[in-house]
Amino acid sequence: MSERPYPVHWEADVVLRDGGTAHIRPIGPDDAGRLVDFYGLVSDESKYFRFFAPYPRLSDRDVHRFTHHDYDDRVGLAATVGDDFIATVRYDRTDEQGRPATGPAGTRAEVAFLVQDAHQGRGVASALLEHIAAVARERGILHFTAEVLPENRRMVKVFTDAGYTQQRSFADGVVHLDLDLEPTDASVAVMRAREHRAEARSVQRLLRPASVAVVGVGRGPGGVGRALLRNIAAGGFTGRLVAVNPAFAEGAEVDGVPAHASVREAVAAGGGVDLAVVAVRAEQVPAAVADCGAAGVRGLVVVSAGYSESGPEGRARQRDLVRQARVHGMRVIGPNAFGVVNTAADTSLNASLSPELPRRGRLGLFTQSGSIGIALLSGLHRRGVGPSTFVSAGNRADVSGNDLLQFWQDDPETDVVLMYLESFGNPRKFTRLARRTAAAKPLVVVKGALHSGAVPPGHAVPVTRVPDSTVSALFRQAGVIRVGTVTELLDTGVYLALQPLPAGRRVAVLGNCESLGLLTYDAALTAGLRPLAPVDLTTGATPEDIAAALRAALADPGNDAVVVTVIPRVGTDPAAAPPGSGPAARPDPLAGLTGDQSPPVTADLSAAAARPPAEEDDPYLADALRRAAEGAAKPVVVVYLALEAMAGRLHAEDAPGARIPAYRAPDRAVRCLAVAAAYAAWRESAAGPGVVPELDGVDEAAAAEDVRRMLPPGTPAGEGRTLTEDEAATLLGRYGIRVVGSLPAPDPEAAVAAAERLGYPVALKTTAPHLRHRADLGGVRLDLADEEDLRRAYAELTARLGAPGELRPVVQAMAPRGVDTVVRAGVDPAAGAVLSFGLAGPPSELLGDLAHRLVPATDRDAAELVRSIRAAPLLFGWRGAEPVDTAALEELLLRVSMLTDDLPEVVAVDLDPVVVAPRGLSVLGARVRLSRPPARTDLGPRALSSF
Repeated sequence: MSERPYPVHWEADVVLRDGGTAHIRPIGPDDAGRLVDFYGLVSDESKYFRFFAPYPRLSDRDVHRFTHHDYDDRVGLAATVGDDFIATVRYDRTDEQGRPATGPAGTRAEVAFLVQDAHQGRGVASALLEHIAAVARERGILHFTAEVLPENRRMVKVFTDAGYTQQRSFADGVVHLDLDLEPTDASVAVMRAREHRAEARSVQRLLRPASVAVVGVGRGPGGVGRALLRNIAAGGFTGRLVAVNPAFAEGAEVDGVPAHASVREAVAAGGGVDLAVVAVRAEQVPAAVADCGAAGVRGLVVVSAGYSESGPEGRARQRDLVRQARVHGMRVIGPNAFGVVNTAADTSLNASLSPELPRRGRLGLFTQSGSIGIALLSGLHRRGVGPSTFVSAGNRADVSGNDLLQFWQDDPETDVVLMYLESFGNPRKFTRLARRTAAAKPLVVVKGALHSGAVPPGHAVPVTRVPDSTVSALFRQAGVIRVGTVTELLDTGVYLALQPLPAGRRVAVLGNCESLGLLTYDAALTAGLRPLAPVDLTTGATPEDIAAALRAALADPGNDAVVVTVIPRVGTDPAAAPPGSGPAARPDPLAGLTGDQSPPVTADLSAAAARPPAEEDDPYLADALRRAAEGAAKPVVVVYLALEAMAGRLHAEDAPGARIPAYRAPDRAVRCLAVAAAYAAWRESAAGPGVVPELDGVDEAAAAEDVRRMLPPGTPAGEGRTLTEDEAATLLGRYGIRVVGSLPAPDPEAAVAAAERLGYPVALKTTAPHLRHRADLGGVRLDLADEEDLRRAYAELTARLGAPGELRPVVQAMAPRGVDTVVRAGVDPAAGAVLSFGLAGPPSELLGDLAHRLVPATDRDAAELVRSIRAAPLLFGWRGAEPVDTAALEELLLRVSMLTDDLPEVVAVDLDPVVVAPRGLSVLGARVRLSRPPARTDLGPRALSSF
C-alpha cells in the first residue's frame, strides 16, 4: 500500500455549535502519544459504543494501525484544541461486499467516530463527518457504511441528520447505515444551517460577554488600554471588568477596577473571563494571547497595530496571531481594530475607543475602518439614533462581515444592518448570506476601495476582476441596498430604523414652501419615484395646518409615501404662536427657484435671516408632525431648511408620536425613499426567489467525459485551452444548446460547395479574431441568395480585408431575422461564475449595457436578466416591432448557467451573436474556454477562512 504525501489541504479550522473553534487535520505517525492520551480520557461507555466490546486501552498494534494511513484507502482525521485530540474519525475503503479494497476497486468505505465525552454535544462529530466525506469524494469513494449500536443515539442522529441520501436497516442488534456521499440540497442546507448557528454563536460570545479583561492597562492616566478600560466602565458594563498588566501587584486597582498581573490571576481571583481586549504593542501580543488561552478566554478584540497594514513582517505576525488564537479555541476581532459596542440593557458594552456609549438603537453596524467607524457613530449620535451592536474589525484577520451577517440575521435586537466594506474575503459566501439576511431585514452597504489598486494594505484578500458595475448587479440580486457614500449610509439607515417600507413608488409632496416642493418633486422623478403634484400650504401655514395636510395625505390611498417640506414661517414668532393658529399669507422666500436654480442648503433666506435668533426653530411643528404620523402604515420623511433643531426633535426617542427622519436637502430624502421602495419590491418577490429548473436534453455525464478528454486530469490549476468550434459545439450540445453549423471556405470553390451543402440563402463571414463579429468592418455578408452573390461577396471580402488564409472565412446557413444578443458566462476566482446578457454590437459594449447574475441562476434571475438592460424594449416590440421569443432566451440563459455550474472547468462561455427571433433563437457563434480551476472553498465542508 503506497502512501500519498501528507494532504495539508485537508487541514481546516471550524466553528463548533457552542461558538468555540477546533482544528481538523489528518492523523499521522507522530500522533501516537496524542492518540493514547485522548483514548485515556474517553469513558468506558463511549469506548463500548465505538468497538462494541470492552476496550479499556489501545495496544501498540492498535496505535500503529490508527496513526499510519496511506491517505487514500485508509484515512483518519482528528479534531484538536491546542495540541490535544478531542475527537477522531476514520474510514477504510471496502468493496461492495464490505471487504477491504484498494483504489477504483472500492467505491465504498466503512466509517467510525470517537468523541471525547467532555466535548460531546458541541457538534464535533458533525463537522468531522462533513470533512471526512469531502476527503472520501476526493479519493473516489461514493458511499459510507457504518454500524452503530441502537443505544448510541447521538451517533445515529449525526448520520441521519446529515442530509445525505441514506438507507437504514437493523440486524443482529446493530443499526446498519449506508450513506450516498453525493451532496444533495438537503445535505448542503444542513451544512449551511450548522455553519449559521455556529458562527452566529461565536459572534454572540464576543458581543455579549459576562466578563471582560482589558490587557495592557497602563498605571498612568494615558494610553489606549486605560482609555478602553475607562470607556467600558463609564458605559455601564453590567458584567465583571478587570484590568491586566504584569506590573500590577496583588490587590491593585485602576480607577476602581480590580487589576491583576495576568488574565490567569484574574480568573483565579474571581472567575472566568469571556472577552479580552488586547491593547499592547504587537511584539507583546503573543504572550498576552498565550495567557488568555491558558485562562480559557473565549474571544479577543485586538486593537494593537503593526500587522498586515505594516508590510510582509506584519502579515506574518498577523497569521501567527490568528493561528495562536484558534489553537486555544478563540476567535479574533482585529487586529488594528477600533473595538466593539453593544447597547443592550443587559450588556451595555463600550469596548471601543469611542469616548461615550452610543444611544441604544436597532442598527447593526460593521466597518473595516476605524476612522469610518468614528464617523458613523458620531453621525448616528447627531441624528438621535444608535446602534444595537457595532464592530470595527480592523484588518479582519478572523471575524469578518460574513460572521456578523450570520449573527445579525436572527438577532432580535437588530432591525437594520449597515456595513462599510473595503474588501471581500469570500464574495460567494457574502452574496449567499446577504441574500438570506436581506430577506429578513434591510442590509445597506457602502463599498470602499472600488479599484483593484486601492485595496487597503491591511486586507490580505484576493483581488477580484469583477467590474464595479457587476458588483452592483450582484448586490441587487442579493437584495443588498447599495449606497455610494457614508452620508448616504447614515441617511438610509436612519430612515429604515424609523419608518416602514413604502408599498410602492407614488409619493405625495406637501409643505409650506412652493419652491422647495418643486425641487422635491424634481428630485423624486430623478430618483425613479412617481411624485404627485406638490401641495403648497404657503409660508404662513401653522404647525396644525401642516399636520392636518399630512394626516390627509396618509389617509389617501392614492400615494405610498409622504414628503413634508418645511421652512420657517415668515414674519411669525413661533414662541408666541399657539398650536392651531391660522395661516397668515406671506410671500414665499424661495418663489421662482426650480431645478438647477435651487439654493444651497446654507442659503441666506432673507425672511429667515431677518428674524431674531430666538425664533430660529419651531417646536410646535416637530411635535405636530410626530403626532400626525403616529401609527401610520406609510413612511413619512421631512425636508427642512433653516430649522436647525428640527431633525433632533423629529428623531428624539423620548418625545410622543412617531419618530420621523429629516434631511436638509430634497435629493437626500427622496433617495432614501427610492432605495427603500426598490428593496421593498425585491423583498416582496424574494418570497419566491425562483428555482433552478430541470431542463430536458441535458447529459451532464457525457459533458463531464468530454471535459476530461479535452482537458486531461493532470493539467495544472490555472492552465487550460480554448476549444475548437467543433469541440465547443459538441460540449454545448450536451446541454441542449445548438450552435448553427458553419463550413470552412478557404477559397471560392469551397465556399460554393459549402453553400450547396447548407442550402441558400447563406452568410459569409470571417473568423479571424480581430474581425470576429465586426459587421461594421464588412467581415460579415448576409442573405447571399445564390452562387453569383456568394462569389461576388467572397471577392469583395478578400479584396478589402486580406487573403483567405488570414481571414479564415466560413459559410453559414442564414438564421431567421431577429434581435442580435450576447450571452456570456465567466468565472472570477473571487466572485465565482457570473452570467451576463446584453445586445450584440459596439453600442452596448461602449455604454456597458450588460446585466449580470450569479450562477446558478434561477428562472426568476433569468427573467430579470433579460429585462434589466437599458435596451430591453427592443426585445418587447419597441416602436411597433414584433416581440421576440424571450422565453427561448431565458431558457438559453438557464442552460448556460447550468453548464458552468455543473462543470467548474468551463471558465468562459461566449455566445455571440444569439439571434432571437419572434419564434425561437439561433446561436451563430460560440467560444468556450476550459481551465483547471483552483479548489472551490465555498463548495467544501464548512471551515473558517485561511490566514
